[in-house]
Amino acid sequence: MSAEIICVGTELLLGDILNRNAQFLAIELAKLGIPHYYQTVVGDNHQRLHQVIETAINRANILIFTGGLGPTPDDLTCETIANFFGAPLIERPEIIEDITRKYAKSGRTMTPSNRKQALIPQGAEILPNPMGTAPGIIWEPRQGISIFTFPGVPSEMHGMWRETAVPYLKSQGWGKDIIHSRTLRFWGIAESALAEKVASYLNLSNPTVAPYSSKGEVKLRVSAKATSEAEAEKLIQPVEKQLQEIAGVSYYGSDSDSLASVVGNLLRNAKQTLSVAESCTGGGLGQMLTEISGSSDYFWGGIVAYDNSVKEKALGINPNDLKEFGAVSATVAEQMAIGVKERLGTTWGISITGVAGPNGGTEAKPVGLVYIGLAGPDRLVESFEYQFGTTRGRSLIRHLSTCNALNNLRQKLIHQ
Repeated sequence: MSAEIICVGTELLLGDILNRNAQFLAIELAKLGIPHYYQTVVGDNHQRLHQVIETAINRANILIFTGGLGPTPDDLTCETIANFFGAPLIERPEIIEDITRKYAKSGRTMTPSNRKQALIPQGAEILPNPMGTAPGIIWEPRQGISIFTFPGVPSEMHGMWRETAVPYLKSQGWGKDIIHSRTLRFWGIAESALAEKVASYLNLSNPTVAPYSSKGEVKLRVSAKATSEAEAEKLIQPVEKQLQEIAGVSYYGSDSDSLASVVGNLLRNAKQTLSVAESCTGGGLGQMLTEISGSSDYFWGGIVAYDNSVKEKALGINPNDLKEFGAVSATVAEQMAIGVKERLGTTWGISITGVAGPNGGTEAKPVGLVYIGLAGPDRLVESFEYQFGTTRGRSLIRHLSTCNALNNLRQKLIHQ
């Protein structure tokens, strides 16, 4: 038994709308212990949706549709499903009444096109939509096949899933086992290198371990199937501990942890403070830090020194060093870190200076070259050079710069 998620909408294929419904449903299916191996996105086209259904019923028992339930001609989900299984569409008066009542409540009159939303396959149950006008259906058109339809609006779909679909699935015996996961987060190690280190764990059956990466970060998802979250945790915890020990300092946190939140907790526990000086990241590091609730406990502020004159006046950078080494250099990065630390009176100072592109690079200092400075207690001053390459793009270079800056500080705080 498995489920397939089918998201309907040409706007999804064009990228106009981010498909968050599939992510939500994937998480919810795991909570019920329902495996799913395929997700399909199809446009508003009767023939192609027909083909998707034909494929899905041969590899899944539960088909979950989102989108295509509106009143316009391109909303074809219910019509196509009914046609595929050879069932007539029946207008349900209780749906008409519900839509009429909702329109009247908002001071509007139901339009004739809304009657389309009251047409559902004969034999299907109504899946109520408390928030919107488009109801869904729960239908077993064949033995061993269950169909659920939801509107594409996430807020409506979420409520319908939790209030009606989940209780129904539990009544069918689902939810006795759940799939619970822990995501371990790593920085400063390549996915291939981490995978080699933990290779023996990638073949486990329960829990399972799977690597994946995004924007410089590597993750290991540890998933266990059990009768409860507590039982799943018992399976996950020993494997989690072993993976952390193997990865060493590359491991920085789990689940919702971020480098900024982890560094913040380390600073708070040590009763230490931080300030930042930024050039090519334009305040991105400060923003990352202040997105964490309670960051005022340890983060005192920052200086965005984009122009050299600001580096000299606000941070005290030696103008001769700027001329000799350039703004993008280890020397200037170290002086920026010292300058912001001293001027704001913090325990630590971090600086970032580099060539984020797309222009401004030279043969000696190409796009993607970044220097990070770190000044701390006991006259500690260091700089770190990174070459992120010319193909990553400005926003990614900035992201990698800020994350590496935080990771450098994290490692110092761990070992101080």
